[in-house]
Amino acid sequence: MSRQGTTMAAGQPEAERTAQGAAGCSGESAAARAVAAAHRAQWAFVLAATVRVTRDLDLAEECVQDAYARALVAWESSGVPDRPAAWLTTAARNRAVDVVRRAAFLRTALPLLADDEAVGGPADGADIPDERLRLVFTCCHPALALQAQVALTLRLVCGLTTAEIARAFLVTETTMAARITRAKKKIAAAGIPYRIPDSEELPERIDAVLTVVDLVFTTGHVAPGGPELLRTDLLARAAELAAMLGGLLPGDAEVAGLRALILLTDARRETRVDTAGRPVLLAEQDRTRWDRAAIAEGQALLRRALRRRPPGPFALRAAIAAVHAEAPTWEDTDWPEIVGLYDLLLRRRPTPVAALNRAVALGFARGPAAGLAALDALAAEPQLADYPYAAVARGEFLHRLGRTAQAASAYEAALRTTANAAERDFLRTRIAALASGTGT
Repeated sequence: MSRQGTTMAAGQPEAERTAQGAAGCSGESAAARAVAAAHRAQWAFVLAATVRVTRDLDLAEECVQDAYARALVAWESSGVPDRPAAWLTTAARNRAVDVVRRAAFLRTALPLLADDEAVGGPADGADIPDERLRLVFTCCHPALALQAQVALTLRLVCGLTTAEIARAFLVTETTMAARITRAKKKIAAAGIPYRIPDSEELPERIDAVLTVVDLVFTTGHVAPGGPELLRTDLLARAAELAAMLGGLLPGDAEVAGLRALILLTDARRETRVDTAGRPVLLAEQDRTRWDRAAIAEGQALLRRALRRRPPGPFALRAAIAAVHAEAPTWEDTDWPEIVGLYDLLLRRRPTPVAALNRAVALGFARGPAAGLAALDALAAEPQLADYPYAAVARGEFLHRLGRTAQAASAYEAALRTTANAAERDFLRTRIAALASGTGT
């Protein structure tokens, strides 16, 4: 597992480094804050519009990076524009046009991303949603391996660092950087088209796109690094992308399942941290503060998703989230139902994390000894070796069995593999409570 909080990710855009650096300075200016905010919210907008000009992903990234760097200087002197995204898009596209014309690349040396539509002038933002979908589907082309599709889309569409993507995939930063580079080269060499697929192509292409959105949401749900548990910008971006896919494919059961999963899970957001930003366990959350409107919308989407037989992986995960959402108290949670749903999920899409979550559910359904035994059965799984939540689950069950010293050791193992500051503080508190004999 990468150590996101200690080193700068390889291949991180210059604009992102500039934005993060500006945001981290004491006495930061309004321009620096605006650039940082624009990177979080507008990176995909600007890049997608610029790719339409360059037809080359690397060149587009360079032009967008240049636009963000120029914004930091220009906005300091002239003030933050009323429409930062439009300013950045115009700057990046103008830079791209200059480079293309100067090098005479448009019809000769550029690795082409075929686009059926003529390239227009600087975007005003009106067509940004479709542009982002073009970029997503380009990155998720079947010529690329599934994991490469997801990683490249997270990198280009969502602006995640290589370290953050590596954490999502449970691989090293070096491995992920190489994977992203190979994917870009394959897109260029194969002339992969920059467009939304035709209706007959969509079913075979949608799973990778859903996985992209899911991983964006997951990364926002628990930030890989930084001082806060959540990244609300990524949560919002995932919800927005899911909604766009819902509009594009209103009858797709798995699109509905993913939207339900996001709504039902994120309905708990306001209760997941206390006033000091510390994580609050699900068992201790104030369920009266959960977003009941989001839960109702998620339940309606879930009913639509479950009409497909057999239910897809996203629908099954949404069903698990619904069991939690519908339980009036922690004690009322139907853990046997959750175990059964995980059994179905593991038959449809077996993953180490799903197996881990089933082990945790089993521990609450049948007791900590059963949960610990299920975790022991996963001990040889390499993808869980440095996964902090595996160690946290072990610590929880060991503590409930009265094996305090071993529980503390498990929490310490989780602490060594966790870069999120809020989670690290939580684990330190847990370890201190066990040491003092006050742990509950």
